Amino acid sequence: MEIKDIKARLDIGTVLKHYGLQPDRNNMLKCPFHADDKPSLKIYSTTNTFNCFGCGKSGDQIEFCTLKEGSKHKGLVKATELIGEIQPINNKPKQQKSQAKENPVLSVVEGHTEILTRVFESFRNGLSHPVSVKPKEYLKGRNLKHELLEIGYNSGQFHHRGKLSEADQKACINAGLLIPYSSPVPNATGNTFKVFAKDCIIFPLKNKQNQIVSIYGRSITNNNQSKHYYLKDRSGLYPGYPRPATTKLILTEAIIDAATLLQMPEITAECSILACYGTNGLTEEHKQAIKELEYLQEIIFFFDGDKAGNEAIEKYQTELSELMLPRKAGQAQIKLSSIETPEGEDVNSLSLAYETEIFTHLFEHRKPSRPSVRDESFLLTEKTEIKEREPQPQPLPEMQTRQTLPQQGKLNTRNPDFITYTTEELQIIILGGINLQQIDRLRITVKISRTDTNDPLHSIRHIIDLYHSDYLEKFIGKASEQLETGTNVLKRAIAELTEQIECYRLSKIESQKEQKPQARQLSEQRYRKALNYLKAPKLMERTNNDIGRTGMIGEENNRLLMYLVFTSRLREQPLHIISLGASGTGKTYLQEKVSELIPEQEKLEITILSENAFYYFDRKELKHKLVLIEDMDGAENVLYPLRELQSKKKISKTIPIKDSKGNMKTITLKVEGPISLAGTTTKERLYEDNANRSLLVYLDNSQQHKEQIMEYQRRLSAGKVNDKEENELKEFFKDMQTILKSIKVRNPYAELLKLPEYVFKPLRTNAHYLAVIETITFYHQFQRDIKMDRITGEHFIETTLEDIEWANKLLKEVLLAKADELNQAERSFFESLKKWLAANKKASFYAKEIREAFRMHPSKIKRYLYSLSTYNFIKITGGNRFKTGFEYEVIATDEYTTLENAVNTVLDNVLEEIKQKVSGSGGLQVVHGQNRPLNSNKISKINAVVQ
Repeated sequence: MEIKDIKARLDIGTVLKHYGLQPDRNNMLKCPFHADDKPSLKIYSTTNTFNCFGCGKSGDQIEFCTLKEGSKHKGLVKATELIGEIQPINNKPKQQKSQAKENPVLSVVEGHTEILTRVFESFRNGLSHPVSVKPKEYLKGRNLKHELLEIGYNSGQFHHRGKLSEADQKACINAGLLIPYSSPVPNATGNTFKVFAKDCIIFPLKNKQNQIVSIYGRSITNNNQSKHYYLKDRSGLYPGYPRPATTKLILTEAIIDAATLLQMPEITAECSILACYGTNGLTEEHKQAIKELEYLQEIIFFFDGDKAGNEAIEKYQTELSELMLPRKAGQAQIKLSSIETPEGEDVNSLSLAYETEIFTHLFEHRKPSRPSVRDESFLLTEKTEIKEREPQPQPLPEMQTRQTLPQQGKLNTRNPDFITYTTEELQIIILGGINLQQIDRLRITVKISRTDTNDPLHSIRHIIDLYHSDYLEKFIGKASEQLETGTNVLKRAIAELTEQIECYRLSKIESQKEQKPQARQLSEQRYRKALNYLKAPKLMERTNNDIGRTGMIGEENNRLLMYLVFTSRLREQPLHIISLGASGTGKTYLQEKVSELIPEQEKLEITILSENAFYYFDRKELKHKLVLIEDMDGAENVLYPLRELQSKKKISKTIPIKDSKGNMKTITLKVEGPISLAGTTTKERLYEDNANRSLLVYLDNSQQHKEQIMEYQRRLSAGKVNDKEENELKEFFKDMQTILKSIKVRNPYAELLKLPEYVFKPLRTNAHYLAVIETITFYHQFQRDIKMDRITGEHFIETTLEDIEWANKLLKEVLLAKADELNQAERSFFESLKKWLAANKKASFYAKEIREAFRMHPSKIKRYLYSLSTYNFIKITGGNRFKTGFEYEVIATDEYTTLENAVNTVLDNVLEEIKQKVSGSGGLQVVHGQNRPLNSNKISKINAVVQ
């Protein structure tokens, strides 16, 4: 057996009990490794470790055995013996076998424990998996953090696809995890077993040896959210048997209430938690576990604030008072109290409605129970006599009396910049708060003073690092002299303070973590509504019109094209888009309004990024994400990694780091795509490398479009725009995006398609053209039959001629811009210039005339005229540089009309030729006949997968 297995199974309390050692209620005991007059050895039961503040010895349960036995080998043998793996030499193996035969239940329980432990580990791993979105949503709604709790999720898949051997399968059946159907024929879903607690959050129930002996399931499905599941022959406790040194024990009505309290260091630092199984769920196992707590001083009931909860408290207080009455000689009577839960609330609901302080308040103001008739020490009538005759705690075995033992102090963090920690003898004030960033150190500024005097000489102020043991030892010596108190008192106070600060810091760090958007969950009604929309005819027209109803005014072609580009993020080859235009033309407005139709968890909005920012995302954090850049100028430093994510769909960076020993080594940061990138800019040529990988759309800068936007702004200001309807429509678009699933697209007409010969850089433009067609097909996935490739077995949907027609309509302006030698700003100026000349019946012009007519900046006029002269669209016919300026004449008056007609004609002619071929041949013949439609049964199964 490996050492890690021994540590996992051996509790340090078992070790202490074997050697006849018992810690006090502060988990302290006299150190057995040196002469100790006061308890100086601290037991940490949660980590199964110990530390002596006197001799400095520390370690885990195996180290304790090693120190007691005198050697490492003997210590390991003793530790293995204590978990029952081997027997002492005096015991005979034959007797052990016969004992197992006499008690067959023992072997069955051990078998159950083993399979339950393994299966529960798979449940924990399943809950941590990224696809486990629904259970995480449920836990978030319950304010339960699975990182802090020992819980899992049973999706009902742990026995599928050869995950269990035949022996393990039998063990699962015996344990009740799998229930065979009465008929050998599988049920409708193909299963031969019914799975225990399917679609449930799983909590382990443990025995005294801290082994899982049973499990509890809490359903998360909508129709079974209040359903509870326990294994047959339920045994074990949650979260386990209380620590032997427990002094205060909180009993909750439900397991989920106990889990809620376990997340609160303020409660767990002082109390142990134990869950009942409902108002009638205080079992004999609970009572026996409570009865064995030798140092128990108080039992606190924290049940629901309803009639059933109050009645259960009264019943159990009577039972426990009678159960705990025959205490050993010298032991104090156990107090019984209850926390008054607000009416209609329970522990978990309180955590949802209030901050953690509500629990501290309720705990501090808990009320004692009425004394039992059989408890003669409480049969007093006068209040003065009660105080005099109140039973005093008796000395613990082999320890000093309670009056000389310092109590564990309490950390008050209500003012984070003035934190106090008070014990019976000392008050420690932490000034300036606690650093939450540097986890590897705990540097604080403290003021330590005695509580029994106000003498300023009995206080000390200092800056200390609680993780610097050598320096801390010197400080304790100096402080004890100035405070005139013992070093053990200071050591214990600082050790306990350190523990509570660590818990406080961990809880603050967890609360400050950024909450990432969770995956979108749809009800059956919303899912069906989105599905019906995507199945209905004229999907593209309806989509474009409804985008306009979300507040996106004008830009009919651009908004629909951008929406399709954003949808392509779900495909293996996403599209990218860059909006171009002068400042104030609405580039950012278009991108923002269309991106509002995409679910939040599937997009990343960026204003500015540092050079290496993209390399520090999680490996798959950007996979199939929409990356939105408000202005390309703000992302200038990350243009290279963005281009790599666009082209190669992954980026990597190797950096040097220091290991724990200070040695340098290299690690490689990897981030995977693909991504769909969208950005805006006024500088097309400045970002040419990125623009070549993207579709370029130019904003409508016409006066008519501006009037439409201003009219909408007026109606919005007047309150005549239905904001609620717009927001509901945006959420509906997000629902549609959620149900779209990845599926292959094939274009049987791809080999017949052609681009206009005027287009610059035709290789990438052709790829964009085909990708837009495939994206339109992808958007129609619920309207297309799913086919299968007979050779590869791949499922796919096919492009139709209607998809190509829509792509031609959306891309004509984009292809025209790519075929034009001038950029959009220059083209717009040139066309306006030609219209002005025709309107004024002029054949030539001066720059001064144009500047006055168009009200443009002289430098911009000069730049445009230079570019037009360079491309030989205008020429100088007269004038001079210094007096009147040059006189210009337009050479090419119809070149843009010719180019526009050529681009449109090529696309229309190609589409018409394909239609004629299809109609003439009775349908497009598929090469090799390898593609065939699936039968109706197969289609229904694939549709279920896609949906």
